[in-house]
Amino acid sequence: MAATADTRMTTLAAGLLTLGMAVTVGSALGFQYIGGYIPCALCLMERQPYYYGIPVAGLAFISSIAGAPAWVTRLLLAIAAILMIVGAGMGVYHSGVEWKFWEGPSTCSTTASGVTTNAGSLLDDLNTVHGPSCTDAAARFLGLSFAGWNVIASLVLAAIAVVGLRARR
Repeated sequence: MAATADTRMTTLAAGLLTLGMAVTVGSALGFQYIGGYIPCALCLMERQPYYYGIPVAGLAFISSIAGAPAWVTRLLLAIAAILMIVGAGMGVYHSGVEWKFWEGPSTCSTTASGVTTNAGSLLDDLNTVHGPSCTDAAARFLGLSFAGWNVIASLVLAAIAVVGLRARR
């Protein structure tokens, strides 16, 4: 019975992890495409652990359901946890850049200019329009920028992965 409860906990954790990662990066994409928030270079980099982690967590979910050897599911959950810890570290770095605790990369020093409504100069705009500066938070909610909220989301998701990792022994 304990093995069944452990398997259910691992399956639940892998499912929540996959869903949580998809919702987090989906929210970022929604803010970008629906809300009109243009991401900076660091914002785009912070999405990478999610892009890699969603398939890994999905495979952990599938392997847990399919009854794969415990080491397979645990390895996949460990990889997902590491990816989320890396994501949290990237969020801390970006938040520090926004709060001016340290310098950001030189590629983030430009500010966004408006895209033209003239279709004739659209190709020229693609070469001249850059994302916003990484030092300026697009918005803050409860005192945290998107980068700050990414730190929290990444740590919560890493904790979920660790719970699933520890449940299946």
